[in-house]
Amino acid sequence: MRPWVSAMSPDVITVDRGADHSEAVRRAAGVLADGGVVAFPTETLYGVGVRADLPDALEKLRRGKQRSADKPFTVHLGRRSDVERYVPPLSGMARRLIEKGWPGPLTLVFTGIDPSSTPVVKQIGERIAPALYHDGSIGLRCPDDEVARALLSEVSEPVVAASANVAGGRPARTADEVAGALKDSVDLILDGGRVRYAKPSTVVRLNGVGYSILRPGVYDERTLRRLVTVNILLVCTGNTCRSPMAAAVTRHMLAERLDCRPDQLADRGVVVNSAGTMAGRGGRATREAVEVLRRRELDLSSHRSTRLSVELINGADYIFAMTQAHVNAVTDLVPSARARVGTLIPGEDIDDPIGGTDQIYQRCLVQIEGALKTRLDEVEI
Repeated sequence: MRPWVSAMSPDVITVDRGADHSEAVRRAAGVLADGGVVAFPTETLYGVGVRADLPDALEKLRRGKQRSADKPFTVHLGRRSDVERYVPPLSGMARRLIEKGWPGPLTLVFTGIDPSSTPVVKQIGERIAPALYHDGSIGLRCPDDEVARALLSEVSEPVVAASANVAGGRPARTADEVAGALKDSVDLILDGGRVRYAKPSTVVRLNGVGYSILRPGVYDERTLRRLVTVNILLVCTGNTCRSPMAAAVTRHMLAERLDCRPDQLADRGVVVNSAGTMAGRGGRATREAVEVLRRRELDLSSHRSTRLSVELINGADYIFAMTQAHVNAVTDLVPSARARVGTLIPGEDIDDPIGGTDQIYQRCLVQIEGALKTRLDEVEI
């Protein structure tokens, strides 16, 4: 492999996002393979990266950035599925952040990792570990930019990158700003125009059961809470018996799984709602539903009915309906929800106990409990 020799100023390739940019990507990948430093656009700021398996390239990047040796670089991914090369296994919260937040302006820092157990180290060798992991931690990012992802996907070896500026300097938002800041420290710039957000990605550390924000960015705290939360929606007709009973039992079962109280589920990233396709607003649960749950030491007395809405459906990760008619009502409102909705008992309906005896309500509750024991195994929390 020949060392990449930089000119006094970097080469610049203008990338037309509406056209084929494969040749530009291949050329940039070649520069990386030769130990060069490449700047590329992301949705947040311009990044500057090198192949992590090439020590000389890493050192050149560190010199150009004027970055201390104890500050690690972030691994950039072309596909979110590549995360499993670096962090096995993933927690439910991590999967939710990845599925909802990537590609996007979100950097995830995983902790407590044994590098020797990861596929990337097993494949490349222990020599790669110090370039990727720092005290058992690694930062990963999958940018929401077609040029960046195409380049990162073109390179099979890990690519580490940082913002395209010297330490403490203003981050670059255009290719001209990259050239002005890094000059001969970068060998090739992919010019994709001005970046979308012009502010950094949000950096989040995952620590097993929760997360903390290490650096504010594009995603604020409210957005992050939405991303980490698993939202379960139970649906029936009037939202006065079947779905509120199912929601109460769901909260109880998940609280047992997480070793917390039902009222602490939101703090663990779990929200359970119920709604009715023909529900009035603010109706109470039926007397019989309240009574059969009271015998289970579950309280339904404060329940008030809610009408099924587009907003509730769009916010739900899992939707369990009492009948196929309810499933159809969900998909009629939001066709894209088809992959997230199904009957609580697959292929079967749970009959409406409204107007029935306590015994009928009891049989309905037993059906719901039995179905939830199976269905909730599908829920990653």
